[in-house]
Amino acid sequence: MNGSGETTERTMPEVDRIAANRAAIAARQARAELKRKLRSGEVSPLRVLEQSRVPGTPEASLRITDFLLSFPAIGAVKAERIRTDLEISDRKRLGGLGKLQRDRLERFVRERTGSGRAGSRPPLTVLAGPTAVGKGTVAAFVREHYPEVKLSVSATTRAPRPGEVHGSHYFFVDDEGFDRMLAGDELLEWATVHNQHRYGTPRGPVVEASERGEIMLLEIDLQGARQVRASMPEARLVFLAPPSWDELVDRLVGRGTEDEAERERRLETAKVELAAADEFDEIIVNDEVPRAAARLVELMRGGN
Repeated sequence: MNGSGETTERTMPEVDRIAANRAAIAARQARAELKRKLRSGEVSPLRVLEQSRVPGTPEASLRITDFLLSFPAIGAVKAERIRTDLEISDRKRLGGLGKLQRDRLERFVRERTGSGRAGSRPPLTVLAGPTAVGKGTVAAFVREHYPEVKLSVSATTRAPRPGEVHGSHYFFVDDEGFDRMLAGDELLEWATVHNQHRYGTPRGPVVEASERGEIMLLEIDLQGARQVRASMPEARLVFLAPPSWDELVDRLVGRGTEDEAERERRLETAKVELAAADEFDEIIVNDEVPRAAARLVELMRGGN
């Protein structure tokens, strides 16, 4: 009824059925490709399980039954028995698992794949990800709670700030010294920051730490990670992802360190950076800093 007593007819908004159909087809194709990669071993079950925390991904929409059937020697009967043991409905998708269900499934995957056993330890683990995802926070947590992890020390051409110690905070070199390091292929990666000073990661300390049996972490941007991949292919690259796009936006806005124009620029950059996740060896979703740090250290110790 409206104010005059007449009946007002409400109409549902028209649905763009063609666009919706295209989206549904694309989603099915993405899941089919994911299942193919799982069966062929191109992607690990643990990585799929981790990535399924991100809403909207093919991993999140994968049904538990299809996930189990991707394992060698698991057929329909065995998959149903495993699901029953894990107390997970066949209608569940990976993205909709509760915490206890996810924990039980992760334990099963680790036991099935032998991922609980230590593997080869990489000489260097690189942590990268989009802006505002919390790379520095996770690295700081690792530094504070896992003293066995050594954080890579960068070389820089800028002058020391008050309290900074050579070899601890940075290796301070002049431009001529930095040029010599470049000429001698002594840097895993380098960049000019703000069109002023140069920063780079020395190769020597990483190799020496590996020879001593130490584990080393380098927290860096995406471009630097790509340079490390080219100069040290045996390094393990870890991509830190946000739980969702909205969460990333909230974190960036919540920092309050950029104006609106800068935030918009960084968010556009973040969209491009998120698309690079497939270039990395592992993906960790930073939903909880302690959990993300623990998973990172597990990988650094040689876990899978």
